[in-house]
Amino acid sequence: MLAALRIIAGVVAYRIRKLEMANLAGAGSIAVALHLPIVDIVIRTAFAFILNALVYLNNDYIDIQIDLASADKDAEKSRYLAENKRAALLAQWTLVALLAAVALFYDPGLFVPLVAGGGICFWYSAQLKHRPYLDILAMIIWGVTMPLCGSPLDSTVGLLMALQLGLFSGVFETIQVMRDADEDREEGVRTTGVVLGKARSLTLARVQMVFCSLYALLVLQPWAAAVSAGALVVPFSETSIERYWTRVKLVYGIAWLVICAWVWWYGGRAGLLTF
Repeated sequence: MLAALRIIAGVVAYRIRKLEMANLAGAGSIAVALHLPIVDIVIRTAFAFILNALVYLNNDYIDIQIDLASADKDAEKSRYLAENKRAALLAQWTLVALLAAVALFYDPGLFVPLVAGGGICFWYSAQLKHRPYLDILAMIIWGVTMPLCGSPLDSTVGLLMALQLGLFSGVFETIQVMRDADEDREEGVRTTGVVLGKARSLTLARVQMVFCSLYALLVLQPWAAAVSAGALVVPFSETSIERYWTRVKLVYGIAWLVICAWVWWYGGRAGLLTF
């Protein structure tokens, strides 16, 4: 059990350093914006945290041989997981059981992010991240379903906010596969970034950025749309894609704060479409 806990802690710490658990803040902020009771916010955010730990642990478990051979991964973390694969498997089943219990006894609506979100991530780790275009689609689905940890399923505003996060996730994944394209090509892995190349992947990312802003304008909050449009003018350089990725995340983070503040203060959305 100690080995399982160490593996989980290592996975979480590594992903936080890589800025790959931003969707956790998305789930928590939806709960806060909707004025849910404090206990509900804490439980839903904890559920999202554990779900993130589960899917990232599963990804590392599946990719262990790749990670051991990669110079860009945490070598000590990868070696420890490889030496304790049974503990890593036990940790995954324990997290699944814990999440299922919370969903069953607290809010059955949490089965949606657990089954749909966790399921698409398991499929992504096993196959879809090596399938061009499906890799991005999978992360859009994850980007929608995971933040639903923070919203009751009968909240229309919460669902619409989660859809915005899903669109953001599509942009992030496109930049990520573009960032990793050279390494993936050397390893013989076919991703969207490998198939399209960096120039066309950047075009795809910017097309998605337009949709992100249009969605915010029409559905959620025009001021947030204006902020998110700033991602289109973030300077891009092939030699610093990591910095580009971080800056785009910063822009969308600010746009998201505008959306959350509006929903929290006014209790609803302000998109140009009325429905």
